[in-house]
Amino acid sequence: MTEHTFDSAFARCPLVAILRGITPEEAPAIGDALADAGFTLIEVPLNSPSPLDSIELLAKRIGHRALIGAGTVLTPHQVRDVAERGGRFIVSPNTDPAVIEAACQSGMDSVPGYFTPSEAFAALSAGASALKLFPADAVDPAMLKAHRAVLPPETRVLAVGGIDKDTMGPWLRAGAAGFGLGSSLYQPGKSVGAVAADAQAMIAEWRRHA
Repeated sequence: MTEHTFDSAFARCPLVAILRGITPEEAPAIGDALADAGFTLIEVPLNSPSPLDSIELLAKRIGHRALIGAGTVLTPHQVRDVAERGGRFIVSPNTDPAVIEAACQSGMDSVPGYFTPSEAFAALSAGASALKLFPADAVDPAMLKAHRAVLPPETRVLAVGGIDKDTMGPWLRAGAAGFGLGSSLYQPGKSVGAVAADAQAMIAEWRRHA
């Protein structure tokens, strides 16, 4: 079986499904729906109920089709917990070199949150695989365009926060390489069918611009 990596998953579909609030009971069916739609990167934030259980369940069930990671990771200890349960990438809301370095040392990719060029360069220096511009809904895509003028051209920036299929276009034109999709894709209690339909619509919209 071909080894799945963050780079290969990102190349296939640079959309991260953020399952904030998901429970272990919901995770398998939601994971199936997302993988069936074409998602290759799925994030379970650690402020969800029993998040490590959900990560382990998803990794075992669909790890051959999608990379499972953790979000809202704030400490190196949490990084190690995620690695032990089969997580493959780490997403944070902030730029903490210790967390980034812990992810790298554990063989995982790190996608830290940033908001300023100083944070972006600090994250890249610490070993970040990609950057998460957060919260994207607090700024205009023009800010990302300005960042792209100074960031290394190969830097992958994901816009995260308030993104849905109707707002992808302007961000892609400003230089976004992908997106983190949260409440527009999944919310606690949302049916599997509704998640599947929204997942398919979002991938279709991304492909339309790609």
